[in-house]
Amino acid sequence: MDPELEAFIPLFPQADLSDPVTARRHFAELAAAVPKPDTTGMEVRDLVVPADPEVAVRIYRPHAATGAIVWLHGGGFVMGDVHTEHPWAARLADLAGAVVVSVDYRLAPENPFPAALDDAYAALVWTADNAAELGVDPQRIGVGGHSSGGGIAAAVALRARDEGGPHLCFQLLNQPGLDDRQRTWSARTFTDTPWMNRDKAAAMWRHYLGGRPASPYAAPARAEDLSGLPPAYVATAELCPNRDEDIDYAVRLLQAGVSVELHQWAGTFHGSQAILSAAVSQRQITELAAALGRALAE
Repeated sequence: MDPELEAFIPLFPQADLSDPVTARRHFAELAAAVPKPDTTGMEVRDLVVPADPEVAVRIYRPHAATGAIVWLHGGGFVMGDVHTEHPWAARLADLAGAVVVSVDYRLAPENPFPAALDDAYAALVWTADNAAELGVDPQRIGVGGHSSGGGIAAAVALRARDEGGPHLCFQLLNQPGLDDRQRTWSARTFTDTPWMNRDKAAAMWRHYLGGRPASPYAAPARAEDLSGLPPAYVATAELCPNRDEDIDYAVRLLQAGVSVELHQWAGTFHGSQAILSAAVSQRQITELAAALGRALAE
């Protein structure tokens, strides 16, 4: 493990989703400890997307933005909101020069699949329909997210393809949760890694699926056909249960004719980029934003 990251492990909450309410509180405390981003160079506003039910979003609009990304926060499908995601969404908007539509999707277990996907897809449709108001090119809209949010983002891309939905030019998948089956080497082996381990991943999927079988829209790794999807940037952490399912998904996208950039970050663990003082975290965040900036500029 990167020594700069290892020093912070005692400060991370235990990898436990058995009590969602407590887990949410710890997650919010962790997010609150992250240094606040500078948002003076952008417009930040909260609004509600009309849907059934309505979906709250927070929009970050840098003054010179021409593209947009619908962004889904992490948190194991159970934790997180636009407030905990604020430090990351603001940095992404600033560094990429992109409009970020951060989605406050419904959380499991109270709202199992497909609630989060429905909310995310409604936000995408709204973003495409309101591209002119947002000041962006409707052909330069992407979708992305961290962890569980990355899994939802991949599902949004599948649904948009299958339903003839809004055009997506890019998908940014950072350590996404894609496969409920947990059959890969990393999923079976990483039982005591920081923040995310096998038991937490299993609990995450139990909460999200609510006892029902997983479809490809719930667990995108189950999709048999990945052709016709937008170009992707997939980032993985070395010491993460999701690592191998993410690499497998990236390879399958390539084999389906989808352009993919895959970056495996050595010495990192799931969510370790929250440790902003570490050089590797700074490189990760800079690279994610650069990938988004490149994709939306093309």
